[in-house]
Amino acid sequence: MDKNILFGLNRSDFRSPAHFGADARRLEASGWDFLFIPCSPLLIKDPYVMLAEALRQTSTIGLGTLIENPVMRNPAVIASSIATIDDLDPGRITLGLGVGDTAVRLMGQKPATVKQLQEATIAIRSLLDGDELEVTSARPAKLRHSNNSPGRPPIWIATQGPKTLRMAGQIADGVFIRVGTHPNNLSKAIEQVHLGAQDAGRQLSDVKIAAIFHTILDDNEARCSLISRSAAAGYFEYTPSLFENAGLEWNGPSIAELKSRVWPDFHHASDLEEAGREVSFLSDDAADAFALNGSISKITDQLLDILHNERCIDLVIPHPMPTPSTGSNLGLYSDTLATKLFPRFK
Repeated sequence: MDKNILFGLNRSDFRSPAHFGADARRLEASGWDFLFIPCSPLLIKDPYVMLAEALRQTSTIGLGTLIENPVMRNPAVIASSIATIDDLDPGRITLGLGVGDTAVRLMGQKPATVKQLQEATIAIRSLLDGDELEVTSARPAKLRHSNNSPGRPPIWIATQGPKTLRMAGQIADGVFIRVGTHPNNLSKAIEQVHLGAQDAGRQLSDVKIAAIFHTILDDNEARCSLISRSAAAGYFEYTPSLFENAGLEWNGPSIAELKSRVWPDFHHASDLEEAGREVSFLSDDAADAFALNGSISKITDQLLDILHNERCIDLVIPHPMPTPSTGSNLGLYSDTLATKLFPRFK
């Protein structure tokens, strides 16, 4: 590799702030660059309390949300929380924003629209910059509590749809792309981000690119095949155009029919092998188009090919599928990547 690739993880020991902080310290020592925490109130403890403890137990690893959303939290609340966390150790916090997906669906609400996410991002950025924000109140809104940071935390947007990708390129400091591993989908997604940057008169280098790859690290080919199919179905579930872009067909029952048997969705089902059996009709090409999968050597080769073709990717987030059930299993996953995969990219 002719470029140093950064690596982040968005799964960790979420049992308590103390466990999360200790895991952050372990990941920092083993060479991970970032640790992110999902914002899903019904599934994970308060992310800002967890991040505060992780900052206390570490000194260099980047930390942040992946992802926060403007449906469960008002933009002013998000701005206040992230500014408060950033005060603890300025420069190490990143705010990752998105439409919400699973976190909001579990509360029976709809994810944010592209317009809502755009407006929330602009509002949060303005508040963090110390600007006055015009609202329907007697006076403009302003984040009035102190913030000693030399600059605001960067705001990244996580998305996979073309409209949101282009919007993110216009206003975000970075974009988390989650479109699978197929070169057509990756190139189209990055193209939309760059078009958005050009729309806003920005340099392409002004917008950092992170790629989230669902990763099935397993030497058992049959198990990998099933979970990879579940990963593919999860992408089709929310963004069917990704199949079309990759020249793939959905040649089975309707996704609406299958969703009645897979909860809450194909990416978060408690039994991903069983979910994969529900979509066993998907081709091997489909299984390989949406996840890194197989042995550590196979995953390394897959990632080398991707980064050779998409040289503007700055950060890789190998999202484990399924999420390891215990701290020790998660440690094995993260340590394996740190010791056997990182040396090829750093």
